[in-house]
Amino acid sequence: MGFQPLDSRRYFMLPQAPEDAGYYVYGKYKGIPSKGASQYAHPSLITAILRVEREWSLLDQRKFGVGDISLAGGPNHPEHGTHEEGIEVDVRPVRKDGQHIPVVWNDEKNYDLDATSRLIGLFHAYANVKIVYFNDPRIPFLKNWPSHDNHFHVTIWV
Repeated sequence: MGFQPLDSRRYFMLPQAPEDAGYYVYGKYKGIPSKGASQYAHPSLITAILRVEREWSLLDQRKFGVGDISLAGGPNHPEHGTHEEGIEVDVRPVRKDGQHIPVVWNDEKNYDLDATSRLIGLFHAYANVKIVYFNDPRIPFLKNWPSHDNHFHVTIWV
């Protein structure tokens, strides 16, 4: 008996509700809560997410949201033009109030620019980042991309 679901590529599903984790999971697949269906990750990405999570927990008590990675086996993802190889992850910006709901980068009342910038910095430090898509022009080393106002997308090198 395994602890985490494993797909045909031998990629594990991101742990969905680890006790005391610094992240929470979110996402819908075909309009219903995904329950991890879209969170199968290459071992390097799983390692990076868990490392970022540990470092984040030392800096901030709020949790960050982890969304789509890839579907089991890596088929085309109906919600994305990417997210097939298990090397991309969507992450929500940090909210000032810590709620586990979306926020857009230009919502000054709820969006925490400094915390989001620190979180993106941790991904750069621990994830062998190839590119980060996010539309907040105040954070360096990002590339704007359509529909990336309420999450940032990290692609890693493997």
